Amino acid sequence: MSKIAIIQQAPVVLDKTRTINKAVELIESAAEQGAQLIIFPEAFIPGYPAWIWRLRPGGDWGICESLHHQFFENSVNLSTDDLKPLFDVAKKKQVTVVCGMSERDDKNSQGTLYNSLVTISDKGKLINHHRKLMPTNPERMVWGFGDGHGLNVIDSPVGKIASLICWENYMPLARYALYAQGVEIYIAPTYDSGDAWIGTMQHIAREGKCWVLSCGVALERGDLPKDFPDIDRLYPETEQWINQGDSLVVSPKGEIIAGPLSCEKGLLLVDIDAAQATTAKRALDVAGHYARPDIFKLTVDKARQSPISFTNIE
Repeated sequence: MSKIAIIQQAPVVLDKTRTINKAVELIESAAEQGAQLIIFPEAFIPGYPAWIWRLRPGGDWGICESLHHQFFENSVNLSTDDLKPLFDVAKKKQVTVVCGMSERDDKNSQGTLYNSLVTISDKGKLINHHRKLMPTNPERMVWGFGDGHGLNVIDSPVGKIASLICWENYMPLARYALYAQGVEIYIAPTYDSGDAWIGTMQHIAREGKCWVLSCGVALERGDLPKDFPDIDRLYPETEQWINQGDSLVVSPKGEIIAGPLSCEKGLLLVDIDAAQATTAKRALDVAGHYARPDIFKLTVDKARQSPISFTNIE
């Protein structure tokens, strides 16, 4: 058995440094309670840009520019030491950490952001870096398209883990790419919540015969900065919860064994047995004995995409 922790806490919105420091404290606390795998929500650093679902396209240009500038400046640059505190605490506590973040691209034009997810080993090393394949609806005004580079199943002390972000989990081929690599613990950081999302998590567990760990964003009006522009129009004082969270743990049988944690901040601390994922595939293995590779085949391009390549000309 292995102990996992799903962290449903708000970041210090639009403050990269303080959010990372908060993440370190949360990791230390979860590790002291025995957690070996610790999971944070989608875009935890520096916070999911929830305002994009409230602003008027083209009508709130000034607010959009102001917020995007802050968001950009507080996004993570992986070519720097931004995440060193997370690497250090993962090594110190010997835990595996999966954390969502807004990533500032350090290549090409260096002006693009990505909705990214990093997996940090218990040795304090970056072992997977995934960029969300398809930002959803207004997210496309914030983040660029990711690629297949991070569609990997990673061996960890708790089992074979893999991740997809939010509505990527509605992409059947993306899911299949993970099933076919033997995922045992399927991690789904998300901004989505509610009954439809919970049902999707149960479906994925039944389909992939894997554990599903959904980590939701729990965000209240009081979590926004005091100088947040036009806050009374976008988030009236009568509205406490901006997003309710709904983190949960689903077994390979599709049964909810913890959560959903709704409209509250907290932590789900659960013991799971990764081997149950293998046993569950006896009757149904969609990427194994229940597949038909003579009829269907999936090709996945894991190359990191770039708009330019240079050829040396002497």
